[in-house]
Parts: sequence; C-alpha cells; structure tokens
Amino acid sequence: MSTRHPVIAVTGSSGAGTTTVMKSFAHIFRREGIRARVIEGDSFHRFNRLEMREKVRAADHGEGPAISHFGPESNLLDDLARTFAGYGECGQGQVRRYIHDAGEAKELGGDPGTFTAWQPMGDSDLLFYEGLHGGYVGPEADVARHVELLVGVVPIINLEWIQKLHRDQTLRGYSQEAVMETILRRMPDYVNHICPQFSRTHVNFQRVPTVDTSNPFIAKDIPSADESMVVIRFAKPRGIDFPYLMSMLHGSMMTRPNTIVIPGGKMGLAMQLILTPMVLRLMDLKRRAG
Repeated sequence: MSTRHPVIAVTGSSGAGTTTVMKSFAHIFRREGIRARVIEGDSFHRFNRLEMREKVRAADHGEGPAISHFGPESNLLDDLARTFAGYGECGQGQVRRYIHDAGEAKELGGDPGTFTAWQPMGDSDLLFYEGLHGGYVGPEADVARHVELLVGVVPIINLEWIQKLHRDQTLRGYSQEAVMETILRRMPDYVNHICPQFSRTHVNFQRVPTVDTSNPFIAKDIPSADESMVVIRFAKPRGIDFPYLMSMLHGSMMTRPNTIVIPGGKMGLAMQLILTPMVLRLMDLKRRAG
C-alpha cells in the first residue's frame, strides 16, 4: 500500500454492475479535480479472444485443463500485482487496452479481441482498477495487499446469471445453451477465486431483487433498480455515519452493525455519499505524505 500513490480497485464479475460504480467514481474524480489513471481488468488477460476460445475448446474435448476468465491460468495476475506495487512506489507503470469491439478497434487500432501495445502511464493522482481480480490473493500473486480502497460489487447469483443471459444472448448472439455452458464452466473458478475477494473488500454493494428470480433461465426481463434492494456492508464500520446515511437514503434500514440496506434506485446516491469521503481521505493522506 502507498499513501503517496494510492490504488483504488473495484472488483466484481462481468455483468455484476461494476460499470455503475465506475461512473460514480468518475463523477467524484471530476468534481474533486482528481486525475485518475484507469486500467481495466481485461487488459491483464493472458490470451486474446481467439487463443482463449482455442483453450476452452481444447478443455471441452479433454485436451487441456479447465479454464475460464475467472481463474488465474488465464490472467496475468503476477503482472497486475507488480503494476499495483510499482505504481505505489513511484506513480508510474505500463498499461495496455483490450479491444472489445469494432468501435474500440477503430479508436485504438487493432482487431477486436486483441490487445494494444503496452504504453507508459502518464502522471496521475491515483490508480483506478475495475475488473475481476482487484482483491485476488493466491500462490500466483497477492493483488489485494497493494490496494488502499477495495470495493466489491456483486448481485446475488441468480440475478448475475439473468444479467449474463440477457447480455450474451441480446448483444452477442449466443444461444441460451451456450451461455449456460459458460456459467457451468466458470463455476469452480467463481467459487475459488472470485467469491473470496468479497471478504477482503472495504465496502461491498450487493443488489438483491425483490421479484422472483428463482429460475433465472426463464426470466424475460432483468429486474430494475426499483425492483431491487442493495445490501451495503462495511468491513470496518467505525467512522461510518450511519444516522446521516439513513437520513439521506429514504427507505433504508440497518440490519447489522456494519450493514445498511437501501432501495435499489438510490444506489448511485449511496455510492456518492459513501465513496466520496473515502476518496478524499486518500487524497488528504497523499498530500500529507508530500
């Protein structure tokens, strides 16, 4: 960890809602005049899209070990840890982009499903990471130890599956059977490598639908924010002004000494109220460290 060059990480699986948190942080950075160097977890995948498909195909035919983007075998987690550590030491490092689609290919140059070249980071006030492994700890690397503020974003599992089914079928044209195969393939890595990270976060945001999602594979719609509640858990509740939060977030309630539950439509406001003081504290420590 470093007070001079802090690292903030948002961790959560694809479709979990990390984009919502990214937008909240973007508002904070812009409002407070903070220069953030943003890196995406996808940029630390080990294989490009075609290589990963071949690895999965081989595994499905018994020609190699099971593999998914959730697991360490398909990610450069040692490089990620070194990037965080190096940034903490000097505020610099190397960064690249994963090219997701044709729009990014036109913007960045290169083919969809590939990576740009590594480039040096410019000057910044902090490093902001969003991806699958911001809180990873394992024999390959200890990523979490280099993070000053770790935020978890995780819907309950049935909601996560509904979101993935809708995204992959609607936007990517996959069949329901293909998406279900991906879910099953990823499950061991999800249990072993994704879930443990949420015990290391400083604050977790978990969206829970208030409509029936008992069979996610027949759901026609993704439950809206107004059809959800959000469970917010603090690792260290000391210093959190719960009376203030509850007065600002109408309809909220405390369920444990470190947990507040809010209406889903107020998630963005809650993030602003909770995360802004945390970010400003990091910047204050940075200034004091000189």
